[in-house]
Formats: sequence, C-alpha cells, structure tokens
Amino acid sequence: MSKLRNGKTFRRLRRTLTATIAGAAIGLAALPLAGRAATPGSALVMAWNIDAISTFDPAQVGEVVTNELIQNTCDSLVDFDPSDESKVVPGLAKTWDVSQDRQQITFHLNAGLTLPSGNPATAHELAWSMQRVVTLGFGNAATLTEYGFNKENVKERIVATDDNTLVMKLDKPYPTNLILQAIGANRVSGLMDMKLLMEKQVNGDLGNKYLATNTACVGPYRLAQWNAGESIVLQANDNYWGEKPKLQRILIRHVAEPGTQRLLLTQGDVDIARDLSPDDLADLDGKPGIEIKKVLKPQLFFWVFNAADPVFKDEKVRLAMRYLIDYDGLAKSVMPYLGVPRASFAQIGAIGALDEKEGQPFSLDLDKAKQLLTEAGYPNGFESNVLFGTLPHSAPIAQSIQQNAAKVGVKLNLERMANAQLFSRIRGREFKSGMLAWQTGVPDAHGNASRLVYNPDNRAEAKLTQIPAWRASFQNEDFNARVQQALLEGDPEKRNQLYFSLQKDVMEKGPMAVMFQMYNIIGASDKVKDWSWNGFRVYYSSAHK
Repeated sequence: MSKLRNGKTFRRLRRTLTATIAGAAIGLAALPLAGRAATPGSALVMAWNIDAISTFDPAQVGEVVTNELIQNTCDSLVDFDPSDESKVVPGLAKTWDVSQDRQQITFHLNAGLTLPSGNPATAHELAWSMQRVVTLGFGNAATLTEYGFNKENVKERIVATDDNTLVMKLDKPYPTNLILQAIGANRVSGLMDMKLLMEKQVNGDLGNKYLATNTACVGPYRLAQWNAGESIVLQANDNYWGEKPKLQRILIRHVAEPGTQRLLLTQGDVDIARDLSPDDLADLDGKPGIEIKKVLKPQLFFWVFNAADPVFKDEKVRLAMRYLIDYDGLAKSVMPYLGVPRASFAQIGAIGALDEKEGQPFSLDLDKAKQLLTEAGYPNGFESNVLFGTLPHSAPIAQSIQQNAAKVGVKLNLERMANAQLFSRIRGREFKSGMLAWQTGVPDAHGNASRLVYNPDNRAEAKLTQIPAWRASFQNEDFNARVQQALLEGDPEKRNQLYFSLQKDVMEKGPMAVMFQMYNIIGASDKVKDWSWNGFRVYYSSAHK
C-alpha cells in the first residue's frame, strides 16, 4: 500500500505497535491512542523494514539490518571512532601490539568482560568464537580466509595465550590498519558464549541453529524478543562491562511501507523512521518536532548481471546497460535524500577511491547503448528480467531503466519480491539480473575490491555466497591478481594508483553497474538526543531522550 486508501490499516498497525511495546517492554506504559502519542522514556522505538532478517549468527549474517543489530549486541575487538570512521578505537581490546614485520598482532583485552548468561568471557572464548567463523564456513568466513586463515590453520593462528591476551598471526604483511578495520572492527571478532552455544549445538553446528533466534555475546544489548516479520526488542545487559546504555530497550517494528513509517513518526508512535521515501523526507523536512539526519555510508546500490547468462556474459552487453541509467535524472527525482551518483566499486571517502567526477563517468546515452548492443550481436535487443526488493527507490529506478531499455529494443521484465527472497535468489545464482545494495565494512578500496571484483573460486560448489562477484558468476584472473597486488603494496601513493586503474577497468568490464552510494538517513523525533553514527556504525547505547 504505497498510499493509505483509508485509515483502517494505519489504525490497525498503530494498535499492534502499542500492544507490542506494552507486551515486550515490561513495566513501560502503553502508548496512548488519542491525540499525539508518546513513546516510553526509557525505550527507543523505530519503524524499519526488517523482512530480510534470517539469523543473528555473526558467522552468517549478511544483511545490513542484521549487521546493525549485531554491532549493538556483540562488541568487536576494536571499533570505528564515532567521529572519524577512518580511525579505530579500543573495543574488547584495550591495547594492541604489532610485530615489526606486521605479521602478528597481540591484543590485550579489557578486564571484567561479561556475557549475559554469566558464563566466562575471556580471550579463550574469543579465540574459539573467531575460529568458529572459519570452521562453520558460512559467507562471513571470507572476512578471515582472505587474510590467510583457513580450517586447517586457524586454531594455530588465532590463539589465546592467557585469559586476557589474544594473538593473531598473519600469513602476509597486510596493512595493519586494514586488518584492524576488516577483522578487528567486524562482527567476526565478537566474543561468543562458548559454553552456552556448545550446550545448544545440534549435529555439530556450534550453536548456529540457536543463533537463528537468539544472541549470545558480550555487548551492551541482547536480543530479548523477535517475532519474525513483526518486531524486535533489544534489552540492555545489566552486567555489561563498558559504559551502560542510556536507554533500557530498543524496539524495532517491521513497517514495510515508507508512507506508514512517516505517519507513525508524525503521530508520535515511533521515535525514528528508517526507510522514508524522498517524498516523505521532503514533507517532513522542516516540520516542527521532526529532524532529518543523514550520513554518507559505504553502501552501493547496483544492478548486478549474472555472467553465466548467455546474454550478460558479454562485457559489451553489460557496458551497454550502464548507458541506460539516467544517473542525473534519478538523482534529482528519486534519490535527492537517499544517495549520490556513483559508478565505481570504491565508495567516496575510501582510501584508494576515485574522486566524485572520475568515479561516475557515465550518463544516459541510448545511442552508445545501441552501438554496444550491435557490436555484441544484439542489434534488435533481447529479453531478460530484473529482480528487485522492497527498498523504496528500487521500483522507480528499475522502471526508469526499463523504459530506457525499451527504446533500444531491450525488454526487461521486472519482478518485485521481499528482500529475503531477493537475497536468496541472488546468493543462489538464480537470476539473470537484479538490483540490490552492498555495504563494505572498511574505509579502504580493498573492502569492495575483495568482494565486488575478486573471486577466488568460481565453481558453483564453492558457495562463496558473501562474495557478490561469485554470486554474479564473474571471475577475471587479471582483476584477481591486481586486487592482491594493491592489497600488499607498501607505498601508499602506488597503492592508490593501482586502485585508480582497477576501478576504471572494472567500470568497463565488471559484473555490476554501480548506480548510487547511499545515505543512512532517518526521520527522528526531536526528543531523541545524541543519536550517534558514522558510515560504518550506529551506536544505540549513546541515544537518550
């Protein structure tokens, strides 16, 4: 329901939201239904499309929504500085030492780390937790395996030398700051409840099934309730070792429609709306009691092509599709609050990224698209399909491209589906083309080069589902070699130049037409204070009313 035909649906949702808050947040007053509502003073209430959630296991989580929840329930070894995302600050580790050859990092953990269950939380549990990611072999194992860790060596290369010391031994002299960002500040370095997960394991899954509906790690909040497709409640951990969260509960209500989110926000039923459309944002901008907050995040929205498809395996066809995208028109009509045009795989602000002009050289050019299609053997076009999800900008972007494609003889059939279904199809290589977002975890060009370009094993049985290049059945050995060369280049300027060249070539030949770099943008009640975030993190624990 993009528009509310009558007030019944909204009133029903509002009643459900009130009941959820009253039921889940024990001791909190229910929301009044008459006049302007008021959310509880000790809880933050958000409206968000959370239909993509499928697990809370840090070894498996891949969606942006769940990643944010994990970041607020599972502390990592280090963290991104809230005020400067290019820097890291202590997390579970208070200090760390780096060997002269850059191949060993020794982390010294904070004293008093505690798990919600009361079970031990030492460097031994942390080593087990990180080893577990590699042992299970889900998509997030790539965060560690790309730096030389594997099932055979991880127990020797990530070790606890005592209760407070964790040693990470690297196979190559990677840039230390990159390792701290890519592994140390990533969900794979969370300290899991080893004793509890081993008790809950089923058929040797190391607690994976249990974590489908629970959290079990050291962090400021824990998952108290999850009703799939309805709501999530996070509860502050009373025995948290660090600075205590200012709000006791975070309630997230699944609201798929941006217009409904806007109504809930303006009525006071929620404190924050996370998926507002440009029209909603324009309507709310400047409205008394409402604030629009945004930060550019390292998330790219792109059109991905399956290189195993008989049509899209041709790089000229993929390049032609880029000239069907009206970057400027979409930026003005669909994306003014949501993102900025970007065609490079390296996000604006990353080390090694092209600037805004060189990183977006394309414009709508039907003649160029037609020429490339003719050279590829499709002078009369072809027919294919495009999958996309429920992000508010997906449909208008897909429709715009569909209209432009028709002008050069290309018939694109659009298929909209829930985000969870979209991700499943893309990860399973069950698509011809699709539109979705990807977010890197590091402010370095390698973050996306290692996922959107590099593909170490293109075999179907490799199941590298957290590597979008693999999902796209795309492997280019020259690109692979250049990604590895840039990674290990010790001279910063030479390293930048390697990435500049790679970005230009990937824009011509790669499997994805990157279209926009996204903002993290919210509509918030002015009662919410100290909402803290940067491109890589949202910090729930600092917010208060």
